[in-house]
Amino acid sequence: MEMPIKPATVLVVDDAPSNLVILTESLRSEFDVRIATSGAEALRLVEEAPPDLILLDILMPDMDGYEVCRRLKANPATSNIPIIFLTAKGDVADETLGLSIGAVDYIIKPVSIPIVLARVRTHVELKRRGDLLETLSMRDGLTGIANRRRFDDCLGRAWRQSLRGATPLSLIMADIDHFKAYNDTYGHLAGDECLRAVATSLASALKRPGDLAARFGGEEFAMVMEETSLGGATHLAETMREAVAGLGMEHRDSSVAAIVTITLGVASAVPRPGLGPDALLRLADYKLYEAKLAGRNRVLAASVL
Repeated sequence: MEMPIKPATVLVVDDAPSNLVILTESLRSEFDVRIATSGAEALRLVEEAPPDLILLDILMPDMDGYEVCRRLKANPATSNIPIIFLTAKGDVADETLGLSIGAVDYIIKPVSIPIVLARVRTHVELKRRGDLLETLSMRDGLTGIANRRRFDDCLGRAWRQSLRGATPLSLIMADIDHFKAYNDTYGHLAGDECLRAVATSLASALKRPGDLAARFGGEEFAMVMEETSLGGATHLAETMREAVAGLGMEHRDSSVAAIVTITLGVASAVPRPGLGPDALLRLADYKLYEAKLAGRNRVLAASVL
């Protein structure tokens, strides 16, 4: 049975109550409609829960629609939200300005409800298609988990968030032991199945929405964990190591064990000015290297000083 598609969320921003009533009543049969009566309130609501589209009045006290649009487009987290201006300002220069700062459409008041509905439907559908393409571009085609591009984006975002909150950020690097020998013995199709099984096992060990498991490259994987100390990340890495061993996949040409195993390196840091996420990545990779030298099928961890 297919799951019903969740209605798209439309944020209507207007300081005139009559306009809010008309637009809300017109849109609510198809969309999840939220309202804001000022630019500041709109920015707060978008930060709390980004909508799929924004209908934005231009003439508002304190902060006009142009400024709201500029701020949303300047923020990478909200820059892809389509904005349709609704305004009584009908000059070509006004419309040109609105489109030049990032709006996708411009509707002159008094509005025609059928026109508003048609344009909202169009831009919501375009955004959904764009979101789908973006999701696919961030996924590893073989394993189904995040790819290296998604990992890099996630690590950078998590680092900035941890820097603002002075919270710990941890990273786990994992490598399948003697994977080349596995491929040589069992063939590349079996190797692909092994990669998928390990990827699923690693991703399943992460329970929080903000955590990420990614295929880093080849038979190497990377996991990002926000607000996680070195002790917590090390425990999680051991859980991952045991979970992969628990799959019981035969590997008769491994010098480590008769089954597929992984080796893991763990690094943790509390981000600070002058220190970048590359320091965390380098340390996790080095601990993975040390763990391999120590015999593989183990976890080694350290904190960034």
